[in-house]
Amino acid sequence: MAHRPKRTFRTRRADSSDSDGAEEPAAEPREPAKLAAPSPEEEDPPPGGGRAEAAERPLRGRSPRGRGRGRVWASSRRLRADRGSGVPESRTVDLSTDEEYGTHHASESVDDQSSSSDSSSSLDEEFSSLAITNEETSEESQEDENQDIWEQQQMKKAVKITEGRDIDLSHSSEFQTVKKFDTSISFPPVNLEIIKKQLNTRLTLLQDTHRSHLREYEKYIEDVKSSENAVQNLENSSNQALSFKFYKSMKIYVENLIDCLNEKIINIQEIESSMHALLLKQAMTFMKRRQDELKHESTYLQQLSRKAETSANESLAIDENTQRILEELESRRARRRQARALSENCDHQEGTSSDDELSSVDMIDFQKSQGDILQDHKKIFEDVHDDFCNVRNVLLKFQQWREKFPNSYYEAFIGFCIPKLLNPLIRVQLIDWNPLKFDSIGLKQMSWFISIEEFMDNSVEDSQKEDSSDKKILYTVINKTIIPQLTDFVEFIWDPLSTSQTTSLITHCRMILEEHSTCESEVSKGKQDLLKSIVSRMKKAIEDDVFIPLYPKSAVENRASPQSKFQERQFWSALKLFRNVLLWNGLLPDDTLRELGLDKLLNRYLLIALLNAMPGPEVVKKCNQITAYLPEKWFTNSAMRTSIPQLENFIQFLLQSAYTLSKSEFRDKVKEIILILVKIRAMNQAESFIEEYHLDHLKSVINEV
Repeated sequence: MAHRPKRTFRTRRADSSDSDGAEEPAAEPREPAKLAAPSPEEEDPPPGGGRAEAAERPLRGRSPRGRGRGRVWASSRRLRADRGSGVPESRTVDLSTDEEYGTHHASESVDDQSSSSDSSSSLDEEFSSLAITNEETSEESQEDENQDIWEQQQMKKAVKITEGRDIDLSHSSEFQTVKKFDTSISFPPVNLEIIKKQLNTRLTLLQDTHRSHLREYEKYIEDVKSSENAVQNLENSSNQALSFKFYKSMKIYVENLIDCLNEKIINIQEIESSMHALLLKQAMTFMKRRQDELKHESTYLQQLSRKAETSANESLAIDENTQRILEELESRRARRRQARALSENCDHQEGTSSDDELSSVDMIDFQKSQGDILQDHKKIFEDVHDDFCNVRNVLLKFQQWREKFPNSYYEAFIGFCIPKLLNPLIRVQLIDWNPLKFDSIGLKQMSWFISIEEFMDNSVEDSQKEDSSDKKILYTVINKTIIPQLTDFVEFIWDPLSTSQTTSLITHCRMILEEHSTCESEVSKGKQDLLKSIVSRMKKAIEDDVFIPLYPKSAVENRASPQSKFQERQFWSALKLFRNVLLWNGLLPDDTLRELGLDKLLNRYLLIALLNAMPGPEVVKKCNQITAYLPEKWFTNSAMRTSIPQLENFIQFLLQSAYTLSKSEFRDKVKEIILILVKIRAMNQAESFIEEYHLDHLKSVINEV
């Protein structure tokens, strides 16, 4: 900014710019001076600058009459006066012309306010470039000239500000004028569809924007959660050392446990095989002995019957082997009779004994072999720490992991791995376990079973989850370890004719299958294999061990005859198997039991023997025994008037026996037969029989049911 020079008041000379301006006509048309824009070096020199600089610059434009400094100052003064008094621009002189030139540039860029400012700046520069010198002026006039130049610059600044405001106002006015509604302009027709389309477009844009904002919001939420997790992890970073130490120790423990089990599994399998082979040998000994004795005794009695038919005087020649077998058989029977007599068991029937006694020599050999196996069994883990061979201690290790770091425990699916680790340890405990012995310990009383239950009960996992890995540990152990053991016993060692073995086996199977039902809705392959083995073994027993011979009535009328005794023993032996088969009620399907018990045993063997027997109390006793073994649930429907189809032959035999007994001295046994018919829900047959033979006194038996 130029500094105002010091003002020296002097008397103006007569040839001032005012007189010069008066000489020229105001209305004379004049062409505006064409002034060149100053170069960057020529912008606004300081008003007190030397005349040499002004003289060195060539004059860019002069008035035709060569106006001097007075004209410039007067023009600027007149411009200021004209603006203040509102005189039209046509009365101004050269300066007004230049002003119009600047204003013209401002009006050409009315839409851009910055263009107006540039035009005003250009105008200032033109005025600055006119520092017309007069070589004839004196030193005093130079000072006045400097003063005038400074005043002129100040006036130009004021003009610039004023023009800028005028241009802004004119621009605003024109803008407002454009905004006014012109009724002469015609617009396209507007209907609801167009408005609706525009609104839908606007709505779509807003919805897109809203979805974009939602995505951003969700991203921010995720960032917040991620940050919170990071903070939590950082807060827990102090526990990383302890976690690392625990995981390292657990890794070492599991590796050592696996190495130990891999080394011991060979010994476990060898001892298992030895014990299984010993029990199998014993079972095969009993089975072969029973079948050999049955074969030799049947052959001997057939020969005896043929001899009785041909000649009673000739002696029956038998070989020494048969003689020895029959003597041993009779010796065992005598010992059993003596034992029953001492125990006062008078209800026993010949043929229902298991006949599983061993000779003293065989017993000693068996016990010695079993003892050796159990000694080897004790040595399996004698050099192993309890943490690697005790089921409870192993589970405690994993329980510590589950309690300290449950997330990693469940993410590693340890619940699915534990049954595989426990399998060798449980098999060791099952080496001396025989599920066919009546005094064998139950699975629920075993230490490993109790330890697994405690481990499952202490699980921190959500108990409502049906697919919880820890909740299936016991189920998996039973399915992968216990059921295969039972299946082997059923296929190779179990004797279906032994009631004690069958009862013990059913007890264990019932517990296992019930445990399966609580853990698994679907039937597992292990369970299916076990049930198939049970059915297959009973079918084999029916085919190989059931034999009821038929002798002439003359041979069986005498109940003391060997033929009659043998037939009775075989009948009761078959009836015993009939009972053992039906003991599986609830574990095997009803259709399977009816096929095995009723079709294959009752109708094929037992009824034939009853039909060839003499009617009497013994027949009624046998029929009562058959009925007692039938499952009660088959006859619980009170609306039944006809029994199940498989009992139709048995019902007909009962009706025939009742008719025969009603005409004999044992007519009082008819009531027992009617009771049997009522028990098996043969109501229609019983009522028809009573009405047909006018047994009105037996109607009360039916009415009481």
